[in-house]
Amino acid sequence: MTAQLNEQASGVYIIAATPFFDDDRIDFESIDSLTDFYLEKGVSGITILGMMGEAQKLSPEESKAVMDRVIARVDGRVPVVIGVSNRDMDKLVALANLAMDSGAAGVMVAPYDEQDSDEKIYDYFVAVDKAMGSKIPFIYQDFPLATKAPISVDCLMKIIRDVPQVVMLKHEDWPGLEKLSELRTRSEKEGLRRISVLCGNGGLYLPQELGRGADGAMTGFAYPEMLVGVCEKYAAGDLDGAENLFDLYLPVIKHEQQPGYGLAVRKETLHRRGVMTSSKVRNPGQQMSEADHKDLDRLLARLDKRLSV
Repeated sequence: MTAQLNEQASGVYIIAATPFFDDDRIDFESIDSLTDFYLEKGVSGITILGMMGEAQKLSPEESKAVMDRVIARVDGRVPVVIGVSNRDMDKLVALANLAMDSGAAGVMVAPYDEQDSDEKIYDYFVAVDKAMGSKIPFIYQDFPLATKAPISVDCLMKIIRDVPQVVMLKHEDWPGLEKLSELRTRSEKEGLRRISVLCGNGGLYLPQELGRGADGAMTGFAYPEMLVGVCEKYAAGDLDGAENLFDLYLPVIKHEQQPGYGLAVRKETLHRRGVMTSSKVRNPGQQMSEADHKDLDRLLARLDKRLSV
């Protein structure tokens, strides 16, 4: 039986891309090779059907097929987390139950724009937990840039206090360093249980977030070995080593983080690394132009040169 996600989760839970052929069909063989690639790079967990996994572009049947393929390929080696966010509570709960029955370790839920106040967000997450039978561990995805549903530290603490099944915060508020510091400081002062915090935003602020109390990363940068290496060095107390490693990749990280464009860059980079047959992004989604490819050519060539020194 797969161990359930808990508050001690740490390291890198990579946000997996969803590979497609150029004709938009799901590329299941590339799912296998991509999953193997993530595991070989030392990730602590894999998160699928997230925003950057193009979950919103998949049918329910496709979502189940992707989930089953990844869970089977992982075969219990690391936890697999499933994004289940949906405006329709019945669909959210159905996918959450299906995920757990299929061997997932937990699920991830984000609020949506109708939850435009702390009170509404709190009530929603209490309702989600109740609808899932208060038995499924889940992650609060705090990504207000996309969800349009910002949450205060006060409300986060209330959810942590009242909803024990919330075991992790995916922290990707922007800017969010002070929010993370406040959550850790106040939680400790008030004796609140400590939940796991993994950070998104492509890893763009990872060294600073680790310094503010994050336990690792949950993001999809196309070089997961960097994320793993930074987290390992930081955990070992080698702060300069962690930042030096991060700095080598920074030009590629920031290029990949361009809103509305970064997924195309990420999938093209994974394609060039030989782990996906195609870099296809399903519509709606930006495709790379000839000039875009030239930019990436230079960025990756310069990265290879830095890594070879």
